Amino acid sequence: MSDIRKVALVTGGGRGIGRACALDLAKHGYDIVLVDLIEDDLARTAQEIRNLGHKVLTHVADVRDHAAAKEIVGIVDSLWGRIDVLFNNAGRPMAKGIEEISEEEFDTTIDINLKGVFNYIQPTVPVMRRNGGGRIINMSSMNAHTGGVTSAVSRFSYTAAKAGILGMTKALAKELGPEITVNAVCPGVIKTELSNAMISARESQLAAGIAMGRVGTPQDVASVVTFLATSEPNFVTGQDIQIDGMQWVR
Repeated sequence: MSDIRKVALVTGGGRGIGRACALDLAKHGYDIVLVDLIEDDLARTAQEIRNLGHKVLTHVADVRDHAAAKEIVGIVDSLWGRIDVLFNNAGRPMAKGIEEISEEEFDTTIDINLKGVFNYIQPTVPVMRRNGGGRIINMSSMNAHTGGVTSAVSRFSYTAAKAGILGMTKALAKELGPEITVNAVCPGVIKTELSNAMISARESQLAAGIAMGRVGTPQDVASVVTFLATSEPNFVTGQDIQIDGMQWVR
């Protein structure tokens, strides 16, 4: 048939869950666009993707920057002519209570974790529609369901942002269907470079409260993201998939 290769754009794709998802999508035939803040992380992940035989574009950018998001999507469109999958993975935790957090910290948490999702969806939708559709996958969190997964430390601003993603996901699934599906993933305790120290200090305790008997890995999330990106046909949209190994101790 044709030599057209599909394209996936992954924010926060330099390491952790984003890296695992980018690599898994590459293994399933996608060329990859990586957006992240840390150039060294982008370079390492990009080389791993090239080693799999796929093309990759890297962009150092803050997801809070709406103009940069529009520019990046425009570059991808001009070079490759398509974006089939958008995985809005980039995020940053915030663990401060209502009496401790500053207005600036609250705004930053919302801007990174919620507005950053909007920033990449808005310019990507016209590209997807022009090419007959696509898949949008948003990174939420089990915090959106529980108010806090791994400890009693307040995460109200982070939780508010991640819950907002679930509302955005459902609304956009209605607005953009049937051409574009929109889903969210809600990981529980996932051991990454960022969370390693905190999880390692109480890993056996956490694992004892999870039906699967262990904490999660980035690949656990990647397998679900790849399913949402690649399954055909797909009647799944407007959903949030909880990836927590059935955790009952929080």
